[in-house]
Amino acid sequence: MARVDGLHNDGKPVVLFLCVHNAGRSQMALGSFEHLAGVRAIAWSGGSEPGTAVNPAAVAGITERGIDISHE
Repeated sequence: MARVDGLHNDGKPVVLFLCVHNAGRSQMALGSFEHLAGVRAIAWSGGSEPGTAVNPAAVAGITERGIDISHE
């Protein structure tokens, strides 16, 4: 989709993580992926019924792995 919209065309893989509220699982997956992939790939997250903030339990849980998603 990013390539179709002209937002991404540098040949890097693009990954999209989805969950209903985009406030927990998808944000944790995004943070983990970005931590592991670095600049070698592009990742986005989204939800069908997005929440207004990332779940504090998700932020705390992934922080235990050394990954900060509090800015998402």
